[in-house]
Amino acid sequence: MMDIYSLNLTALLALCGGLFHNTRSQQQADSLKKTGEAATQDANDKKSKKNPALPFLVVYTLVMASDWLQGPFLYSLYREEHSVSPALISSLFTTGFLSGAASGTFIGALADRRGRRTACLTFCAVYAASCILTTISGSVVLLFLGRILGGLGTSLLFSVFESWIVTDLKKQGLETELSNTFGLMSTLNSIVAILSGVGSEWLVGAAGTRKAPFWVSAAILVVAGVLIFNTWEENFGETGSKPATAAPKDDDKKQENKLWATLFRPSILSLALASTIFEGSMYLFVFFWAPALQSISSSASSLPYGVIFASFMAATLASSLVFNIITSRGLISFSSLLPTILATSSACFFLSASPRTEQSTFWIFCLFEAAVGMYWPCMGYLKGKLIDDAVRAQVYGVLRIPLNVFVVISLLLTGDSGFGSVFSVCSVLLLGSTVGLWVARKKTQ
Repeated sequence: MMDIYSLNLTALLALCGGLFHNTRSQQQADSLKKTGEAATQDANDKKSKKNPALPFLVVYTLVMASDWLQGPFLYSLYREEHSVSPALISSLFTTGFLSGAASGTFIGALADRRGRRTACLTFCAVYAASCILTTISGSVVLLFLGRILGGLGTSLLFSVFESWIVTDLKKQGLETELSNTFGLMSTLNSIVAILSGVGSEWLVGAAGTRKAPFWVSAAILVVAGVLIFNTWEENFGETGSKPATAAPKDDDKKQENKLWATLFRPSILSLALASTIFEGSMYLFVFFWAPALQSISSSASSLPYGVIFASFMAATLASSLVFNIITSRGLISFSSLLPTILATSSACFFLSASPRTEQSTFWIFCLFEAAVGMYWPCMGYLKGKLIDDAVRAQVYGVLRIPLNVFVVISLLLTGDSGFGSVFSVCSVLLLGSTVGLWVARKKTQ
């Protein structure tokens, strides 16, 4: 007989299957409305528009898989196989976030000037090195170096890849495909997360060591690097072509002025606030969801964390499919959707601060993960539309600085505080960022 969490996961996967079927049926219905040459021309146009994003989506799937494979076993690898104390593990994680904050000050500028494709290749090398260093026992220095490279790699992962695809689509005249591409990215990311969770569990069981997922991640990054090198074109700041070198000082000054002008626009400031608070709250949720559920668990045995994690990812997948449906039909604007996501997340944290029953809390957490599934493509689209290509990677990198600082300060301040106080603060901050988005929207109308 299936336990309640297995039933929950089954229900969520069934929902995902229903949404997939709905999406496919709608596509087939749309195609039946077109006949003859019009249908053929439309199919050709659609194919030509999708092809430019395909090399990116393949690589994106691989790099996200390399990231997800490590997550479930990073802490246990440190604790169980490296025999690292909990206090030192906390320092290692903090080092990673600090590295991400520090690297955000320069990686964007380098990517815009030296090339986003080059930066993506650098990510593959840096993150693969981080994976290998993380598996080396007996040297605390190497473990810290692994976290430093991991923080740098994370900053690259969440800045230069988006910068590359946005500029590439615009260069191809396919700016209208931004929404569809970011929706696909969110869907693929959710699927990869579910498969990686199962895959990492299998790898550890087969190899008999928690180091196995990290070795496989490094190998995947090598494959991703080869694909980037062979299938991607380079793009830079400005309009996607190599910047002029006749007057480098003038170019630097122009870039700096454009960067600050972009960052201080009300729309960008509101996005920066929203991304810092939402993504920071998401990281804190990762730390505290397990103790929150355990505190009200009715079972004497340990919770099935793997199944619960898979359920969260299934909720994320379902919402990303819903995102594709509502945006393709124009049911809500992106500028209205983002505040709705933040407000929903605020309510989730508020309700979770004082949990009542195990199952109600689980489904509230699933609702938050659903908000996460809609947040990524929505935020990606808005940044793609609002941020100038000339300074795109720089802005993306800078936006991650307050995020990493927020997480580090939060972890240092929470200490032994319970999840209730953390969730309450997150709820208030998310509500504040929701108000900030609405105010910025009114000013720009």
